[in-house]
Amino acid sequence: MSKNSLKMQFQPVQQSKKAENLEKCVHCGLCLEVCPTYRLSGNENNSPRGRLSQWLGLSQKRLHKNAKSCFYTEECLGCLACETACPSNVPYGALLSDAKKQLIEEGDVLHTGLSLTGKLVSHHKLLQKLGLPIRLIRKFNGFGVFSHKFLFPGDPPLHCSTEKYARTLMRLYKPDGPRVALFTGCIMESFFREVNFSSVRILIANNIQVFVPREQVCCGAVLEHNGLPGQQELEEKNIQVFDNLDVDTVLTNSAGCGLSLKNQLSKEVTDILYYLDAISPKRGKALETDHIYLDMPCHLYYGQKKTKPPAQVFEAIGNSWSLAPDAENCCGSGGTYNITHPKNAEKIIKEKSDFLNHVPYNNCVLATANHVCMMQWHSAVELGMIKEGRRVSIKHVVQLLDEAYQNAGVYGKN
Repeated sequence: MSKNSLKMQFQPVQQSKKAENLEKCVHCGLCLEVCPTYRLSGNENNSPRGRLSQWLGLSQKRLHKNAKSCFYTEECLGCLACETACPSNVPYGALLSDAKKQLIEEGDVLHTGLSLTGKLVSHHKLLQKLGLPIRLIRKFNGFGVFSHKFLFPGDPPLHCSTEKYARTLMRLYKPDGPRVALFTGCIMESFFREVNFSSVRILIANNIQVFVPREQVCCGAVLEHNGLPGQQELEEKNIQVFDNLDVDTVLTNSAGCGLSLKNQLSKEVTDILYYLDAISPKRGKALETDHIYLDMPCHLYYGQKKTKPPAQVFEAIGNSWSLAPDAENCCGSGGTYNITHPKNAEKIIKEKSDFLNHVPYNNCVLATANHVCMMQWHSAVELGMIKEGRRVSIKHVVQLLDEAYQNAGVYGKN
């Protein structure tokens, strides 16, 4: 039987399943209070149950696609808070991806930045090379030479890859504990590579053997969440790369990538913070900051169901810490949402970050576990949402543990 015949055979089954999932919504309204766009607009069309009603009407031919139906679909951040709130277990995330895919197939015009990003993530090696200027900008960002609301200052390695760095440290320290594979991610490796380097150092310092497959590619989350083609090809490649590795688990340090890989691989996928939390990592020495606030990425909290903070990791860092107020609510990054819907994203992060203007600490850290969330939080600082005189650093949690290890001399003279 040809592939086209198989496609025709399964299409009615897929359509039937989609209709069944759309009809699961009982219109209880529990999703409204957790939906960022409903809270912004007060418009029920701009809520999960409003969109589900529209999609059901479109699938049943009672409604016809128009500017309004496209608008409300594109307005959604895809934070998945509604899935957790839903008593009927409506698979909203999958339905949203399907709706966005249908918009693209029917000729919906893509945001220029999103279109370019979609093409670049499918060419992993090219993206790494094109990331060099961004890494340079970020290195000098801290000196005030360049400034961009999403490019927080850092010290990303310019040329050495995470794969090469891991091999070097493995030869140097020779850990003999559990074996893990590290997923480096396309955007993380291209622009924010120092987070991957911190991850490698921390793991090896805790006697974990770290392997970074050279052939890995983007997880495809940016394509899946925006209905863009090419996600299946990336998924098949990563399945070939990771599922046959002799490792205990695949680790991710980006919540969005972690959720995507969990849905793809048969090999266990674990967020690095919760892997470290389970092994009770070595203790470091406290950082020079007054307090650390932890904000939970949506795809970690709602997508991967990691609702409890990794307390053992923070104990190892050694500073006072707490969950940020509304830590479970979306920061407005939404993958690429802060690019396609900047006004909504800015309203969300302004409200969410305002607590930093009232806390009793003038020097604190806002920590998270997703690079896109880090970009969004940095925009709050860069756009002047934090009062002058208050120093707020945006960090990935693994960077904080890495700095605590450096303070304590855990890495030794090497």
